[in-house]
Amino acid sequence: MKTFTPKPADLSHDWYIIDATDVVLGRLATQVATLLRGKNKPTFAPHADSGNFVVVINASKIALTGDKMGKELYSHSGRPGGLRRDSYAELLANKPERIIMSAVKGMLPKNRLAKVQLGRLRVFAGEEHPHTPQKPQVFEIAQVSQQAK
Repeated sequence: MKTFTPKPADLSHDWYIIDATDVVLGRLATQVATLLRGKNKPTFAPHADSGNFVVVINASKIALTGDKMGKELYSHSGRPGGLRRDSYAELLANKPERIIMSAVKGMLPKNRLAKVQLGRLRVFAGEEHPHTPQKPQVFEIAQVSQQAK
């Protein structure tokens, strides 16, 4: 049996929408990373860009477990003195998109393809998003936070 290698004509990029209400951050990030890489497709190859577009809505209603509210998210601008430190509690109130983007980025492979795949992720704090013309399919995450029940 020959090994299947997808050609550029074989690759398609579907659109998925995920509601992050009461979903634990890590569980959401793993599902989003899987969709972005295209691992849900039978034509998956690690070197080919067969990933999907993913729209995450209600990022401000995500569930953080443990002591993550006191934890801090670090980023650096690359300039001298450019270290930025924000707590998860602050980010959840002001910019919840950054929490999800950093969690998903950590679950993607560390190569050139990861930047392309992360570019297909769209995160919105609220319910509204401008991607309705693309007709995204609803992707349901069954496991919600235990605190939400």
